[in-house]
Amino acid sequence: MDNTTISVNPDLSNDLNINIGTPAPAPAAAPAAAPQNAPQQPQQKQPSIYGEIPQIPVMDAVEGIKFDFNDGIRILFPHNGKEYHVTFSDIDTGIILYSADTVPGAYVTSVKKFYIKFRLIIHEKGGKEPIFTHDYDCTGKEVMIQLPVGTLGDSIGWFSYVERFQKKHNCKVICVMTPWIADVVKEQYPDITFITTEETKNYRPYACYYMGLFFRGDVDHQPIDFRYIGLHRTAGYILGVDPADIPPRVNLSAPRQIKEKYVCIAAQSSSQAKYWNNPFGWINVVKFLKENGYRVLCIDKESVHGTGLNWNFIPYGAEDFTGDIPLQERINLIKDADFFVGLSSGLSWLAWCCKVPVVMISGFTHPTNEFETPYRVINYHTCHSCWNDMRLDFDHFDFLWCPRHKGTDRHFECTKLISAEQVITTIKKIPTFRGKEEEAK
Repeated sequence: MDNTTISVNPDLSNDLNINIGTPAPAPAAAPAAAPQNAPQQPQQKQPSIYGEIPQIPVMDAVEGIKFDFNDGIRILFPHNGKEYHVTFSDIDTGIILYSADTVPGAYVTSVKKFYIKFRLIIHEKGGKEPIFTHDYDCTGKEVMIQLPVGTLGDSIGWFSYVERFQKKHNCKVICVMTPWIADVVKEQYPDITFITTEETKNYRPYACYYMGLFFRGDVDHQPIDFRYIGLHRTAGYILGVDPADIPPRVNLSAPRQIKEKYVCIAAQSSSQAKYWNNPFGWINVVKFLKENGYRVLCIDKESVHGTGLNWNFIPYGAEDFTGDIPLQERINLIKDADFFVGLSSGLSWLAWCCKVPVVMISGFTHPTNEFETPYRVINYHTCHSCWNDMRLDFDHFDFLWCPRHKGTDRHFECTKLISAEQVITTIKKIPTFRGKEEEAK
């Protein structure tokens, strides 16, 4: 543990920390800190990716005691000279998570920060009858759910679970979301309030939960490591709702813009491991599509992306529809395409919302990491799925991250050895594919 908290019960050190003084702030950033017994690696510090929560618990118990469920259960005892006995348990499992005496001014908080249906019981020290009991119930109350930073795929993947929480508990959900992403969903979800991280300081919610990918074995902010269950489903586990795949609703009402048959592609991403690193892959797929009468529209934000000496360009032969434009305009284009071809990146998740077939080319993630698509392309004859390997941790600051083969001739072989032929074969399986043979019939 760090130097701001001390364990008050060694047998329950995984379930409770106690801090004498000011309550700890919300988690600063993902990835989470490494466990104590793990080798310590030098890391660059990430800026905070979440908004604020009230420093002092917002609910009144008795005798000046305050509590809430912002970042786990939090109980703050007053400096009134009295000692108490505090117990909290998980109602759903019937397990007591902590039961101990306190000292004046104690601040008690659970280590586990994901959704738990807590029961809080407070006694005077030595007393037989409780002086306060509270069962978690957010019905009709404000619950803040924070989606960090502005990553498109993560936000889209997690958002449907926000609504599921709101419907399950009939609560007033405040969703902290990057505005340019919120703009494409908020009209479809009138029962949810959307705010920015800067606006969080204006709210005093009953509970707050943080969506994120927490690395290095962190099971305090997520009940199970996300690498087991997939990038989007982890939100379902954090919020205690059904983790099944459901794409968020977006506005698909715009009229068709292009009369010819066309497909949308996206070739850029945030890390080289996500790219299709076969040097002839996109060239041959674009050629195949054009030979079959398709316009091929590249809709990436950038036509060129990379770092240092490593740069990726718009696929040869594709029409340049790149640019920093509103997401709704991207949706208006994707929704009428015969299908979409992309990577394990944000625009593939956006195409999922548009209800078009998605051909996803990815080797560094296992298929369980993303939404279900029958048109997933992966080569199991090569090294693959390092992102979901529990023995490895992603380096956010290494654009050329390849944990098993970096610097060797096998660097990025997971996608170098995905051939254009494999992708073309997958495209031909799509019912909406209209090749020369089909149109000649």
